[in-house]
Amino acid sequence: MSHTYEKLSSNKAKLTFVIPAEQFDEAMNKAYLKNRGRINVPGFRKGKAPRKLIENMYGEGVFYDDALDMIFPEVYPAAIEAEGLQPVDRPEVDVQEIGSGKELKFTCEFFVRPDVELGQYKGLEVEVEKQTVTDDLVDTRIKQDQQKAARTIDVDDRAVENGDTVNLDYAGSVDGVAFEGGTAQGQTLVIGSNTFIPGFEEQMIGMQIGEEKDLNVTFPEQYHSEELAGKAAVFHVKVNGITVTEMPELDDDFAADVSDFTTFAEYKESIVKELTEKAEKNNDVTIENALVEKAVENATIDVPDAMIAEQTQYILREMEMRMMYQGLRMQDYMKYTGQTMEQLQEAYRGEAEKRVRVELTLEAIRKAEGIEPTEEEIAAEMKSQAERMGQKTEEFEDSLTEAQRGYIADAAAVQKVVALLKADAKVTEKKAADAE
Repeated sequence: MSHTYEKLSSNKAKLTFVIPAEQFDEAMNKAYLKNRGRINVPGFRKGKAPRKLIENMYGEGVFYDDALDMIFPEVYPAAIEAEGLQPVDRPEVDVQEIGSGKELKFTCEFFVRPDVELGQYKGLEVEVEKQTVTDDLVDTRIKQDQQKAARTIDVDDRAVENGDTVNLDYAGSVDGVAFEGGTAQGQTLVIGSNTFIPGFEEQMIGMQIGEEKDLNVTFPEQYHSEELAGKAAVFHVKVNGITVTEMPELDDDFAADVSDFTTFAEYKESIVKELTEKAEKNNDVTIENALVEKAVENATIDVPDAMIAEQTQYILREMEMRMMYQGLRMQDYMKYTGQTMEQLQEAYRGEAEKRVRVELTLEAIRKAEGIEPTEEEIAAEMKSQAERMGQKTEEFEDSLTEAQRGYIADAAAVQKVVALLKADAKVTEKKAADAE
């Protein structure tokens, strides 16, 4: 057996195979032995008719396909390995010569991982908008802790006020007729949250516990139910109870309750530190993404459709897994959104192509720079991923397959490539006015 390799383009290859006549005849005989039991020949029991007689009756080509199918797995993978090729789709086979006593000649054309013509990737200049820790951001973060520490207190000595949480029963009707979804018991409503129809909450202010009242409202013209849009309605409501949320004072006692600090000043300082570290990490990621995007933009890659299609399927599988964790199914999602699988594939095609281009560009830079991670760097990546999974490093490592270990080693290499991009990059900060 011999083969020749031809590079058709930056992403397509061609292999031409020449199989000796003896090897092909051997495959033809195996094909005959495999199929003779299924072929009817008058005068012979199934499986007993000679090969020549069957070929005379049905034509010699009756065994060609099976013979080629037997030879192909022997020669194609070996040629792929010998040439160091990385196919990304099934080969298109074209038989040029075939027949008993003849050499078998056929070609295979297929797309491969494309060549990457790298552009500039060192000394890149990027402009990014960085996160900063403002007083408002600190106050919002503190308020989150304050709300977690808040108390709910029952009120029984006054009427409903704005900001109260009311437990109520209600029954709505339009022209005296109840409508679907318009009745509930034990419903909670924060007065002033604008959760209900305009005018509903305002009319409850001043009601006492146990009081019943008819509220006159009008559904918005753009209401989600066309049957109710713009209609006048009456809701008969009853107040069952009133509660208020009491927020703790922002003092040393509060700090001691929600943190390991004894003073509010120390607690606030820790919040500033926490937000600053988070902002710095986010800024690093923003810079890295901008640099990678710039390197990809500077590279020339003819990405095969097969790679984009495969990555699109991967994205949709990720999406399906996330839905499963939330108790949803992909079929239900498509039903709710009115989308077909083909439309979803088209919607994510751009993201898939972007991912492929990033992967190929970083891989090309790694190869060009001869970057390989050290054992220490792989161990650090292993530890980092274990922490993200909430596992001990040893347990996480023991659970990995060889393929997964290879993925982690590649991830460590990517980190080194990104570090290379950052090493002599020029990063300028985009001002808020420029970002608008």
